[in-house]
Amino acid sequence: MIFWFLSGAMALVVGGFLARAAWRGADTPLPPQADYDLKVYRDQLDEVERDVARGVVPEADAARIRTEISRRILATDAGRDTRAQSTSRPAPVVLIASILALGAGSLALYWHLGQPGYGDLALADRIAFAEDMRRNRPNQQSAVESLPASPNTEGLSADYLALIQQLRATIKERPEDVQGQVLLAQNEARIGNFAAAAEAQGNVLRLKGADRTTKDIADYAELLVLAAGGYVSPEAETALREVLNRDEQDGRARYYLGLMMVQTGRPDVGFRIWDALLRRGPADAPWIEPIRVQVPQVAALAGVDYEIPQTGTGAPARGPSAQDIEAASEMDAGDRMEMISGMVAGLSDRLASEGGPPQDWARLITSLGVLGDTDQARAVYDNALEVFSGDNAALDMIRNAGERAGVAG
Repeated sequence: MIFWFLSGAMALVVGGFLARAAWRGADTPLPPQADYDLKVYRDQLDEVERDVARGVVPEADAARIRTEISRRILATDAGRDTRAQSTSRPAPVVLIASILALGAGSLALYWHLGQPGYGDLALADRIAFAEDMRRNRPNQQSAVESLPASPNTEGLSADYLALIQQLRATIKERPEDVQGQVLLAQNEARIGNFAAAAEAQGNVLRLKGADRTTKDIADYAELLVLAAGGYVSPEAETALREVLNRDEQDGRARYYLGLMMVQTGRPDVGFRIWDALLRRGPADAPWIEPIRVQVPQVAALAGVDYEIPQTGTGAPARGPSAQDIEAASEMDAGDRMEMISGMVAGLSDRLASEGGPPQDWARLITSLGVLGDTDQARAVYDNALEVFSGDNAALDMIRNAGERAGVAG
């Protein structure tokens, strides 16, 4: 109610000033039109003199121009009506109707473009709201149940469908057959039955245990997303983070993690992840084209005036190589500190633009503490707590780093 009261009061005040100006303006006579014309001609004469002084216009041409302008001045002055022009005062009903129309139009525009009843939301509140949305979003089962249950098998041969049924029956009899589960996941995915494919791939992970590869986990995460119709569920996020803990530069996992950020109210983070993937490339990576299609809208949501970069023009900053470490051991204290500062700056830039696993965040916080940059360490620490909110293992790692840097608590 306070918002509507203030808005109404402001509209009345502005409308009152406009009506007052229109009412009192009718009493102010306007000068004759000829006075404006004469002023223009005199300004033109002054301009001619300046051009002559600068050598832009020859004297002969200037004389002809002066003659023509003088002729116009005389003609205007001879036909000038010295009486001031008067304006008619608008009728009160017209003023009232105009103010009401202005107020009604403003209200209609706000009702169409604005959010009536939506409270003020500061940046910290929006981030907290997004985190709450991410923590409480629907799970995988709810997302799958909201979609059509069976895939469209139109166009598939009867023989192929029969083979799928035989494979399902075989796996039902031998559920511990890893290779059979792999084949089932692949074939269910081919016919668009992504929910069954994700279930089979989950069995692959269970049966392989510690021997499961990063690709196995990434395949499972992707199948979960496809089964949910493009929605990144908490279960898919867990799998994606496991992939990134193994390989922080896995493009497929980073793409879906960026998609999750967009879906949960953090288009700014999603944009940074996707922009980094575009710049890194390669151009034929399967996630590049989906990013190209979606990133303009995501950039707009993030408030970024964005032009899609050329793919492959940038690469993520890496940690120090073995040669770097060997070179650092031979430096004096000042040069070594300068080198370390450069590496820390590179890591900081990468985490700010692309994000990364909690190990990198923890390393950056600890490094900043060693360098004595506690203000920056505290800022990175607070940001990391927001990024990994809900991930207890990551938060423990971040808090331990914060304690070592002296910025926790």
